[in-house]
Amino acid sequence: MSIETDYRDRAAACLVGLAIGDAFGDAARDPDNQFLYGITMDFPEKPTGSTDDTEFALLTAEILLRSNGDPSRKDVADAWLKHVLVQDELKRGGASEREAAANIRRGLTAPESGRFNTYAASDGAAMRAAPAGIIAAGDPDRAARLAERDSEISHWGEGVWGAQAVAAAVSVAMAGGSVNEVFEEGMRRAPHGSWLRHNFTQALELINRRGRDLHAAWMELHQILRGEYKASAPEAVVSAFAVFLLTDGDFRDGIVYSGNFGRDSDTVGAITGALAGAVAGLAGIPEDWLAKVRQPAGTCLEFTAGLDLVDVAHRLAGLHKAT
Repeated sequence: MSIETDYRDRAAACLVGLAIGDAFGDAARDPDNQFLYGITMDFPEKPTGSTDDTEFALLTAEILLRSNGDPSRKDVADAWLKHVLVQDELKRGGASEREAAANIRRGLTAPESGRFNTYAASDGAAMRAAPAGIIAAGDPDRAARLAERDSEISHWGEGVWGAQAVAAAVSVAMAGGSVNEVFEEGMRRAPHGSWLRHNFTQALELINRRGRDLHAAWMELHQILRGEYKASAPEAVVSAFAVFLLTDGDFRDGIVYSGNFGRDSDTVGAITGALAGAVAGLAGIPEDWLAKVRQPAGTCLEFTAGLDLVDVAHRLAGLHKAT
């Protein structure tokens, strides 16, 4: 496989992996599925589709593609006006995105629209950050800068740092980094003294103390990360990185365990899936899982309905080559 072909393959697997984790985690927390199966090990018979994780990641991809990989604040704002503000309701949308939209309608712009947001520390920016890592493969600093530009319209502080952790880690994975290197890059993006860094440190110490045994660390990991608000970046982002490390980057195991992790399982799954997909490539992803998510439903952002995730990923890969 040529370098270019390998890169396109990883890009597709990263974006598809994000969508699989999103849909799988959403299905796994469904009460009917929990009653029928206990632990969800595969997509159940009940239909499942994309949520805001996948569809806002496609918005980030759209911003990057239209700006040739160098978006300004105006580029981000214009995309939100075109694809987010045009809708009266964001079905299945996250609180951080809804409040950011309300702030924009009040006349606020980035970074104030993200800073003056009750949910500024949510995982809503991290869930959509993977495309920045795709186009900045091998350049985690650039990936982090792109993630900051994308996230500041809706987030601040911990929320932005969570997005940077995901984007930079994807950048390392896209360049062939090891599981440990991917985890370490994500943790490196959490500033010292931050809540995000505290949780990364606590999680890694626990994982090592338990001999990297997922089952031994499982319940305590929940306990040390759990906050009142399940969708905070310090909880959900670190949960995803912890599952990625404990499953050694294996795609299927990462999806199953992140989907069943509890709390904000669709976002934990989306981040784990993006990281594991970028490591594994499409060969590591079950074909029937790919087929289920390849075309989003447009549940949250209507413009995403029917887009082809593989095509979008290949376009992002071409942008990386061009820049």
